[in-house]
Amino acid sequence: MTMIEVRGLTKRYGLDTVVDDLSFTVEAGQVTGFLGPNGAGKSTTMKVILGLAAPTRGAVSVGGRRYRDLPVPLTEVGALLDAGAVHGGRKARDHLLALAVGNGLPRRRVDEVLARTGLEGVAHKRAGAFSLGMRQRLGIAAALLGDPKVLIFDEPVNGLDPEGIRWIRDFMRSLAHEGRAVLVSSHLMSEMAQTADHLVVIGRGKLIADTGMTEFLRGRGEGVVLVRTPEAAAFALRLTAAGAAVREGPDSSLVVSGLASEEIGKLAAYHGTVLGELTPQRPSLEDAFMELTRDSVEYQGVTA
Repeated sequence: MTMIEVRGLTKRYGLDTVVDDLSFTVEAGQVTGFLGPNGAGKSTTMKVILGLAAPTRGAVSVGGRRYRDLPVPLTEVGALLDAGAVHGGRKARDHLLALAVGNGLPRRRVDEVLARTGLEGVAHKRAGAFSLGMRQRLGIAAALLGDPKVLIFDEPVNGLDPEGIRWIRDFMRSLAHEGRAVLVSSHLMSEMAQTADHLVVIGRGKLIADTGMTEFLRGRGEGVVLVRTPEAAAFALRLTAAGAAVREGPDSSLVVSGLASEEIGKLAAYHGTVLGELTPQRPSLEDAFMELTRDSVEYQGVTA
């Protein structure tokens, strides 16, 4: 079921076009990773979805309605765009209680979301004393207050330690398993590879890819082959002569591209080369993302 629909969205600020005729959907029951280089238009798109910015052209709906037409938005869509958007002097429970009362939600929801996000023990502590990870949990608790079917998170794992990153990853997966639609942006490709079911990739405000994770990686080519042999130097020359690109890998291995593993195996057999390992490796999400968005990066450095 489609929970978020973006159709022909364009957003301009003066002469700058930040989002350019963008269309995609976010489905229930899965985590959709929203990816793109800095300046691609991800945060602006999320703000338009949440009614925080008006589209220049196009339409955005949540559950079939514009955000401004939702009678009680917090019961339809929850969002965490900025974990710091809470008064530091306010206690965690009081912050959530104010949101609940202001949206006509039952007070019991405060205790329920505190328990679900692991904040029961610090419910009466002031948010200003929270670590970044605890503030992220408080933001997620606020997003869950209305028990919404749609959740939007903008860079939820930025600056977190490994334990905090893992908790948020598992939490987002659990939300999707409950049938909710989860839209999350992140620059941590390793996390998206373990979290997202579907990917929407944009660059310079335009759609680049809208596909499942498996299809996205498969579409990026055959990847590389990891080769280990006691005759690495000599075999590297033979691989290069056969048209492969070869670079040194970890622990004296060879990382080979341009030849399939079967072809490498036949070449080794022909020359009597002993192979200790011959392992095809598909490109990582980071590799695939960098390849796909190379022309959409706003600022590129120069390597020597």
